[in-house]
Amino acid sequence: MNKSSAINFIKIAMLAFTLQACGPKEEKKAEVDEAPVLEVVPLKKGVLSTSVDIPGELVAYQQVDLYAKVNSFIKKLNVDIGSQVHAGDLLATMEAPEFNSQLSGAQSRLQSQEALYQSSKATYNRLLQTSKTPGTVSPNELDLALAKQNSDLAQLQSARASLREVGDNRNYLQIRAPFDGIITARNVSMGAYVGPSGKGSELPVFTLQEQKKLRLAVSVPESYTGVLNNKSEVNFTVKAFPGQNFTARVTRLSGALDARLRSQRTEMDVTNTDKKLLPGMVAEVHIPFSGADGTFIVPAKAVLNSTQGVYVIKVTGNKAHWVAVKTGRTADDKTEVFGPLTEGDQIIKIANEEIRDNSDVKTGPAKAE
Repeated sequence: MNKSSAINFIKIAMLAFTLQACGPKEEKKAEVDEAPVLEVVPLKKGVLSTSVDIPGELVAYQQVDLYAKVNSFIKKLNVDIGSQVHAGDLLATMEAPEFNSQLSGAQSRLQSQEALYQSSKATYNRLLQTSKTPGTVSPNELDLALAKQNSDLAQLQSARASLREVGDNRNYLQIRAPFDGIITARNVSMGAYVGPSGKGSELPVFTLQEQKKLRLAVSVPESYTGVLNNKSEVNFTVKAFPGQNFTARVTRLSGALDARLRSQRTEMDVTNTDKKLLPGMVAEVHIPFSGADGTFIVPAKAVLNSTQGVYVIKVTGNKAHWVAVKTGRTADDKTEVFGPLTEGDQIIKIANEEIRDNSDVKTGPAKAE
């Protein structure tokens, strides 16, 4: 090899070495330049309005099972299922033959006691007039006559009470409506033997419900009990009328949690003058509520749920810092967070575990949505 060839060989070798040494650095630099820019959002305070849907049940505002008060037989039914009735309306008449004989006996005893009382009264009055003449009637005889009069008067009053009792029992042979409503059940027919529950019949003669106003019964979970009060109004829907909203007003709170469900029974009044809604319907109650003023609100994806805990990633001086937080309610892709944060902190909008704590990051403002 001549001198010129040797020089060319050395130049080629040095150029190859230089390219080999520079290649990885340029590739690494390219990788850094191509690293994605992480979007950040400034931490702000706000109010997160959310809502919860809770199942409820519509029940009659008033409901009563009507039984016969005495053992008897159905003589006449004046109403049937679906009948509209008013307070005091006669619903059914019963008959009990033994009441007629009891009434006759009570009237006879009363007449007998009245006669005895009139006789003893007259006797006492005559003796009293005679005793005014000295020596004609002894004081003891006059006292006995007065005692007989008082005894007969007591017997007369007892006979009158017995007659009233029989008369009251005869009134029990009628069933009248205690309030305005609709008959929703009839369990007997003409001639049926009826009486008080467990004696004449197990089932009531009628079931009466008031439906112009209904109760909406809801079991509100413990975490939402502070939302409702006696002036709250809520909307609800029923399957029978999809897409139609109804309104109810909270009127009664139990004031205690159910030991099994850990919920508070809440009743709401529903106006139902058109009787469109029926007792027994299942309702979906929509309860809106707002969070506390001045809580930090972040995008839901900014919250990192890792095996170590719940964090948001704060960026300070191009370094990522995991900040442990507690979360509140979530709505519309936003979440309440509570922790050692300050308004204006730069929070990575979409957090993931690949962004390690204390690592260098390249950030930029969040893109407009």
